[in-house]
Amino acid sequence: MSEGLNKMKKIGKGDALTQSRNLIEENIARLMEIFPDLLVEDGDGGYAVDVERLKQLVGDATLSSADEKYGLSWHGKRRARQIALTPSTGTLLPCPDESVDWQDTRNLLIEGDNLEVLKLLQKSYNRKIKAIYIDPPYNTGRNLIYPNDYQDGVRTYLEVTGQVGGVNKLQSNPESGGRFHTNWLSMIYPRLQLARNLLAPDGVLIVTIDDNEVSQLGVILREVFEEGNFDHVCVPVIHNPRGVQGKNFSYVHEYAYFVYPAGTKAICDRRIDDADVDWSHFRNWGSESERTDAKNCFYPVMVKDDVIVGFGDVCPDDFHPKQTEVIDGISYVYPIDKAGVERKWRYARQSVEAIASMLRARKTKYGYEIELGKTFGLYRTLWNDKRYDANEYGTGLVGDLVPDSPFTFPKSMWAVYDSLLAATGNDPNAVILDFFAGSGTTGQAVMELNRETGGNRRFILVQLPEPVDGNKKFPTIFEVTKARVKAAGERIKAESPIFKGDVGFRVFKLASSNIRVWEPEPNDLEGTLLANTEHLVPGRTDLDVLYELLLKLGLDLCAPIEKKNIAGKTVYSIGGGTLIVCLADGLTRDTVEAVATGIVAWKKKLAPTDATRIVFKDSGFADDVAKTNMAAILNQSGIRDVRSL
Repeated sequence: MSEGLNKMKKIGKGDALTQSRNLIEENIARLMEIFPDLLVEDGDGGYAVDVERLKQLVGDATLSSADEKYGLSWHGKRRARQIALTPSTGTLLPCPDESVDWQDTRNLLIEGDNLEVLKLLQKSYNRKIKAIYIDPPYNTGRNLIYPNDYQDGVRTYLEVTGQVGGVNKLQSNPESGGRFHTNWLSMIYPRLQLARNLLAPDGVLIVTIDDNEVSQLGVILREVFEEGNFDHVCVPVIHNPRGVQGKNFSYVHEYAYFVYPAGTKAICDRRIDDADVDWSHFRNWGSESERTDAKNCFYPVMVKDDVIVGFGDVCPDDFHPKQTEVIDGISYVYPIDKAGVERKWRYARQSVEAIASMLRARKTKYGYEIELGKTFGLYRTLWNDKRYDANEYGTGLVGDLVPDSPFTFPKSMWAVYDSLLAATGNDPNAVILDFFAGSGTTGQAVMELNRETGGNRRFILVQLPEPVDGNKKFPTIFEVTKARVKAAGERIKAESPIFKGDVGFRVFKLASSNIRVWEPEPNDLEGTLLANTEHLVPGRTDLDVLYELLLKLGLDLCAPIEKKNIAGKTVYSIGGGTLIVCLADGLTRDTVEAVATGIVAWKKKLAPTDATRIVFKDSGFADDVAKTNMAAILNQSGIRDVRSL
């Protein structure tokens, strides 16, 4: 075994495993693969674009002025784009005590700046989110703007939330300010860029907005989700029938943008209420409607207790039944009219199951008539259902679930419900993301959707802990989110005891990385060295480190975690052995072999489909000899990827 294989790589600050996805590096890799001669070394170990070569590659079809390009420009757009590309060095700390059904739930509530959280989710949920629903703060001049920081987003977040000292605070954005629109655009733009990476190939983005930014948002969406590859539909939603009085108009609606892959059937059909369905005979009439015109369309429709329960086989030519025949309590209904003429059903036997939900049995004096109705139809581009009233089904619902809630005028739960039904009706296992969670309407809508349709959809909600002045019960908006989703889940369970769906959630909170930053003190270098012997941040738990590894290695935050004692040391298996972690101290030359042998045996028993990565705590080894021996034993057993923190 070579010395190189026996060496254990140490994960330090700056390592790829301590950051979210590096989108710039990925873009460079794509360019290197497609146009390798487009990139040249810049002298600092990086790459620069050869602009002249780029002109040649596109036939010199470059613009003479950036102003001539179609799109939306504002001061700060370039910086906003760069912010989206900057990796996050933060982590998400697990909070089991604040969660509901931590062990079994697959739903997530995340407290933190959604820009940093979106970066941290890039590896684990890349192209896995079926629906993204967001209701960003409308640019009314009263909302607060988050101060994006290109250099250190986590530090900015900690300052904004008062967890560390600093100058960054949430900033007002008055309509009279010179950057009224640009502040809002710089806030939303990088978040939409990151959201696109998470959206599944057949996924749907839904963004609600009002008149203040509806036009600008439409242009941005067409830039980030470019026309040709995506379709964009703007749907007015009547959310306030009483209206908000303006100088010239009373405003009763807002807008919902639906963005989805072009040329696909991404939006499911809506169900039409029975009272609005036009029913007609399933039996053909008129010319070419008789049995002899299509023999495979003459078969019985089976009815029991006024409900269609199945379809019989095509009847032989010499079989001539009555219109309805009852056998063992089941009515067999044939396409025979009142005059006794044998006709045919409108669908052949081999295709009738596909439209079974559109059929009904109507009781008659002589048996049953089978009727066909269009019970499903396309969603319309104007939504005006009474259930979309945000006062009754938004404010009223939240006030009922969470008394004394400080959240004002949240979305109607049914408007969100129908949006998600349209986007995920054909995917009962969809993952749904809302990174402007507010009062948690999306979480309740997902649980209600699962109750009504029998699905197992999951939600990921992200909300900034924006402070609520003078409210001791709910000091931040995130506390409202958490309380509302918990109360909604409890109500669903109480109303539907037989419902076994997931109404829990795991709480995570944005924080700085568990891996310590090397910050030497020039006046006390020896003391700095001693203080940094432990590579992990003091006070962080094994669970904190485990979930950072999940994020940085691209595993689901709800991946199963097993714990086992091996030779007196606690060892964790994540994702069925995809990742094995030992953060124990006291790994000496005498204990290494027993621990390594136990890990190898456990890995064989787990039999993961992917290659196993094993991570240790660097300070857990007594010396370099113990560390080298551990790597050598694991390497000899076929485990090549061994790291230390």
